[in-house]
Amino acid sequence: MKKLHILVLSIVLLLGIGVSSHIINSQTLAQQTYTQSAPQQIRYIDVNPLSVVNNPYQYLNKYIRIRAKFDKFSTLGLDYKPALRPHEKYISFMIQRPDITNHNIPLSEFKIFLTKEVAEKHIDLDSGDEILFSGKVFSTALGDPWMDVDKFEVTNKVKKDTQNKLQ
Repeated sequence: MKKLHILVLSIVLLLGIGVSSHIINSQTLAQQTYTQSAPQQIRYIDVNPLSVVNNPYQYLNKYIRIRAKFDKFSTLGLDYKPALRPHEKYISFMIQRPDITNHNIPLSEFKIFLTKEVAEKHIDLDSGDEILFSGKVFSTALGDPWMDVDKFEVTNKVKKDTQNKLQ
């Protein structure tokens, strides 16, 4: 009889501990869920676009910010399945190579995507306008960096008269 009481008492204790740990785990999980849903502050790394092109794997899944000269809007890289950005929603754009100053040559190895909604607000951009953009390198398909832009700003417009004299 004493063994039966000890067995019943042990079972009750084990069930009590199991229920308590379940309650504690549920509370911890709820707390973690709340913490994870809180907005995070994204920290962007200022980078040279040539560094990203030369070491794309180093920047994969990193948030970066680039100051560059705009070259043109493009369809380069759109609808490429391994790094799909559909043409219905996105447009790509090119920046000028920062290492060549006597010609306007696009840095075509860098696939940069902007939503069409944002691009339409900047349809008046000219080649040579200075821009600042930030986003995440989401792929290294074909050994190139592929970046989604989440912030886009024109920092300096090149005057058209000045631009025409340069050409």
